Amino acid sequence: MKWDPTQYSRFSGLRDRPFHDLLGRVGADAPAWVTDLGCGSGELTAVLAARWPDAAVRGIDSSVDMIGSARALEGAPANLDFSAGSIQDWEPPQGQGPGVLLSNAALQWVPGHQELLRHWSKQLDAGSWIAVQVPGNFGALSHVLMRELAQTPRWSSALAGVLRGEDSVSEPDEYLELLVEAGYDADVWETSYQQVLAGSDPVLDWVRGTALRPVMNALPAGDYQAFEAEYGQLLRTAYPPKSWGTVFPFRRIFLVARKRA
Repeated sequence: MKWDPTQYSRFSGLRDRPFHDLLGRVGADAPAWVTDLGCGSGELTAVLAARWPDAAVRGIDSSVDMIGSARALEGAPANLDFSAGSIQDWEPPQGQGPGVLLSNAALQWVPGHQELLRHWSKQLDAGSWIAVQVPGNFGALSHVLMRELAQTPRWSSALAGVLRGEDSVSEPDEYLELLVEAGYDADVWETSYQQVLAGSDPVLDWVRGTALRPVMNALPAGDYQAFEAEYGQLLRTAYPPKSWGTVFPFRRIFLVARKRA
């Protein structure tokens, strides 16, 4: 799927906040390695490299455009490296000691990522940390309206199977059970951010950077513009602006866990 680093970086302050809330609960002191799966354009991976300057820090993303932006970061720490690759293909480093596996707002794109978490949890050395954040808003109007529009007669053929539903992520209790049964001390929680967006059509502008990407990739440009126009009208009704901005609630699910000895 093609990503646009510039579009994604819009609203970066709001998009970055869950990362910092996640990272704040990771208690690793001196990991040998740190891997950021789904690193995007790399700015937040650089934060990891600065926090753990003695660790080998790598950001991995399936988007060549995102990795290109990441490699062009100015002033990147010397212990930071980026590579293009699939989350599904990643394997924990062997023989290097405890590390930190972090994935911020990426695993929701990977069907069956729960099995990957189980696999990784077995491979990691004792003392390693897993830190994951996924959006838990697949039942929000922004997603529901998109899926409902995609299922209408005009779009159902071209968009069949393109958009996933609430099964994209698990509920917090399911992640907690997975990690505890794998031998981890786990902390799992959720937060609903009441985001206030500015500008005209701000919710549409937000989802252009994320949730709409599969539709953009599936439709020819002209058809996509027609779909976006219909969808934008639905969003304007669902998220009416106030005099001080448009409220866009966003639920996110967090899991931080350390493997017991």
